[in-house]
Amino acid sequence: MFGKLTSYLRSRSRARKLEHYAIPDDLWTHTVAALPYVQRYGAEDQAALRELATLFIAGKEYSTAHDLPLTDEMVVSVAVQACVPILKLGIEWYRGWHGIVLYPGEFLIRRTVEDEIGLVHGVEEEASGEAWERGPVILSWQDVSTPGAGLDSDHALPADTYNVVIHEFAHKLDMLDGEPDGVPPFSRVLHPGVDAEQWAEGFLSQYDVFADACEAVPDSAWDHPERLPPRLRVIDPYGCEAPSEFFAVASEAFFVEPEGLRRHWSTLYKALATFYRQDPAEK
Repeated sequence: MFGKLTSYLRSRSRARKLEHYAIPDDLWTHTVAALPYVQRYGAEDQAALRELATLFIAGKEYSTAHDLPLTDEMVVSVAVQACVPILKLGIEWYRGWHGIVLYPGEFLIRRTVEDEIGLVHGVEEEASGEAWERGPVILSWQDVSTPGAGLDSDHALPADTYNVVIHEFAHKLDMLDGEPDGVPPFSRVLHPGVDAEQWAEGFLSQYDVFADACEAVPDSAWDHPERLPPRLRVIDPYGCEAPSEFFAVASEAFFVEPEGLRRHWSTLYKALATFYRQDPAEK
């Protein structure tokens, strides 16, 4: 009896949110038109994505810094991009936190680093995004509003796969089971038959391959990315920093340039398709 009542109340609450925070048709159309990788989805998936984005807006608190005006366009753009990774996972995968902070452009973050002899130093660096465990996601609106465009049709080479929203929300998924380590949690319901340890071993081996390939490239070559091997143009070299960053940049490529990722990193593509329960290269 009580189980049915709880289910009924949840359903009513969801319906109220979908009605109260409904995304206007013209704003939805405008948002999707600016995101080529979202246009790949069929009508059914786009409808599911719109519903997820609506629930996302209902459950998160947006704020801005440096007097940046918050507009409906900004709210919906972040929500839609953030919900692409959870399209087949569900809104509950973004549980446990509420805040999204938008800066006009890049912002300074302060952190401590330990040098080779064990001394700890405070450093400042510019960032376009940052995700805090159990805390907010901080984003540069300038970077949010200019996501990667996908395939360069003139040269048939992978173009810019940069997408700060997917990057930071991939970190959020990675953080669901603690400190980000490049290995997100798996659900027995959504990922039946998946061996999490085997998945982690395979994914981390791909990280090692990628890091070794990047390290073999002379420093001067990075000044001319068009001369790099195609497989090193699909994934941002920032992924060499740590497995957690590799998971985030690989997730960017998986959604923004899935054909290129599948072509040059098929094992990695399959691993991400298993976790996200999506196959965007087949859209």
